[in-house]
This record gives sequence, C-alpha cells and structure tokens, in this order.
Amino acid sequence: MSNVHELNFLKDEIQGLKDQGVYRKLPVLEGANEAEIILNGKKVINLSSNNYLGFANHPRLKKAAIEAVEKYGVGSGAVRTIVGNMDIHEKMEEILAEFKREEAVMVFQSGFNCNAGTIQAITKKGDLIISDELNHASIIDGTRLSKADRTIFKHSNMEDLERVLKENRDKYRNVLIITDGVFSMDGDIAKLPEIVELAEKYDALTYVDDAHGSGVLGESGRGTVDHFGLHGRVDFSIGTLSKAIGAIGGYVACSKVGQEWLNHRGRPILFSTSLPPAAVGAIIEAVKMLMETTEFTDRLWDNAKYFKEKLGKLGFNTGHSETPITPVIIGDEAKAMEFSKKLLEKGVFVSAIVFPTVPKGTGRVRCMVTAGHTKEQLDRAVATFEEVGKEMNIL
Repeated sequence: MSNVHELNFLKDEIQGLKDQGVYRKLPVLEGANEAEIILNGKKVINLSSNNYLGFANHPRLKKAAIEAVEKYGVGSGAVRTIVGNMDIHEKMEEILAEFKREEAVMVFQSGFNCNAGTIQAITKKGDLIISDELNHASIIDGTRLSKADRTIFKHSNMEDLERVLKENRDKYRNVLIITDGVFSMDGDIAKLPEIVELAEKYDALTYVDDAHGSGVLGESGRGTVDHFGLHGRVDFSIGTLSKAIGAIGGYVACSKVGQEWLNHRGRPILFSTSLPPAAVGAIIEAVKMLMETTEFTDRLWDNAKYFKEKLGKLGFNTGHSETPITPVIIGDEAKAMEFSKKLLEKGVFVSAIVFPTVPKGTGRVRCMVTAGHTKEQLDRAVATFEEVGKEMNIL
C-alpha cells in the first residue's frame, strides 16, 4: 500500500511548529467557564475568557436554554430557508434589533460566519473593500471570498483612509470601509465618528465588526455604534452572541433592505443549519437582562478600571487599551510565553499572545477582566503578577 496516507507533509509541518517552540496542546477546562476554573486539574483565576458579563453559566440563561430544549428539541433540523426557521429564531432577531436600536437583524451561526457570509453578499466585481490593517482574521477571510478589489489603510489612521478614498473612489461602483469596533489584541476603539464622516464625504458604505464591543460598549452593551451615537449612519454592524452574551452565534444589524438581501445571499444561512434552540433561548434571555439593567456592564467596567489601575501602579505596560481587554506588553516573545507559564504555575491563567498574532517584539499576555470577577480575585491576580514580574526582572 502506498505511504501517501501517512500525511508526511503534515508531519513535517508539525515538526516545524515544535522546532519553533509554538506547538501546543489544548488546555482542558473541567466545568463551566467562570472567574475561577479548574484547568488541567488545577484551580486557577481565569483571565482569558471572552465571557465579559459572566453570562456563560448564569442561572437565568441556563433555565431559558433548558426550557427551549423542552419545547423545541436539541436541534432545529434544517437550514432556515427550508424548515429550520422556528418562531424563537424570529423572536431572537426582533429583540436584538430592538436592543441594537436598528431596523433589522440577521442572525448567523457565529461571528466568523457573519463576516464570511455578509462581505461577499454585499460586494461584487467593480466594488472596493477598504479594511483596517489590524482587522480580525474573519474579516480577512470574508474579504477573500468577495469578488471585489481590496486594499487596507494604516491602523486607525484617518489621513491614510482619506488618501485611499481620494485615490480610488471614482474608479469603483461601491466602496465598503470595514473596521473592528474594538481591536481584540490592544483593546483600542475604532475612530468610528471620523470613519463615518469620511464615508459620507466620499459616498462609501461602513461596516463595523463589533465582536468585542457587543455587551461591552454603549448603553448596557449596545455596542460601538451606540457608544458614539451613530445610529442610522453605519450600514452594517456585526455583533457576537458568543462573548458577552455567553452563548454562540453572531448577527448583522442593518436596514430592512440589507436583512432581506442577506436572507437570500448570506451563504452560511442558506447552507448551514440554524442555531440550536438552547442557544436561542439563552440569547433571548441575555438580551432581556441587558435591557432591564446596566448592572452587568457597570460591574464589568468597574472591575476593568480597578485591575488596570493596580497593574499600572506596579509599572506594567498596558498599552493603549480603552476597554476591559488589558494587554500586559512584555516585548520578547519567549519572555511573554514564560511569563504566562509562571503565572499559571502560581494560579492565574492568562494566555500569551505573540507574533504573528501581534507584531514582532510586542509579545504580551492578554487579560480579559469580566463582571464575574470579585475584587478579591483581582487582588490575588495582581499580587501574582507582581511576584512573577519581579522574579523575571520585568518590573
């Protein structure tokens, strides 16, 4: 028998990862994703999840998920366009549109799917996509699926964006400017008011991927568009249901026209089974909770400010973060990995992020503070940071 089945070309690639020191095994979480978790058999403070509001294991969401399963089963049984569109899917989109203060919402199976499905549906040959150079991988992949031409502008650099618009606007039918709302590695916020001004000046469309702004920025987590009061001026706003909302999925908030078109041309909607009832039930409950109170987002921001101040006082470099995402920039890649490893040994789990995810020489650990953390847990985490920082001569 031929040895083609041994996949030697992949064995070589994997060996390459091992040689570079970037090969890894998945950490195993035993139990729910909470502020303190059992990871690989050890109790640790969790500073690595996107569970911003502590919703992933919230009793109200669990109850709603169970009730949805009792009524609708575990799966929807089809794509939405055939027979997988249940009344709770419709209800979820209605409540999300109300929450987002937008005309309509189209829900996809993940935030990644939103970008993979929407960008190619709303652009075609003869159009131009202009993307921030630090946009998320799913935007890059979504853009590759489009037949439109594409170019980038320097990160949050409005002069560069205007230069690109000026040079290209008259050569294309439609121009779509795409940016993250909150950039996931540094925690900085897009210059959305300026982007919208330029878009309107040059007759371009705007598209914001608000994965890390959903449930975080704006009134009770309504997102970056709400934070800047730009309703009706951003054409496509992408939100996630898997981070702050605590379940799974993504959505596009847009005009009724945009939603109608996505219903016909958003490929993940047409070719992939709709969200399971448990997730939908939980999502509806989460949005209701956010519409009732700002207590969850208030606690998230209070914790984030508390943690940042304490790390700053110790002399750690937390970059330009304007959100609960708190990078602690170490610089050297190997040192950042070592820092993360030592923190874990002492009971704090915070993942290291290195090149190519971030530029060379800006290796860091990225702390994700949530509403679920107690001040006592944050104090313990800070004390551990101080201990390891001194031990490694970072402080």
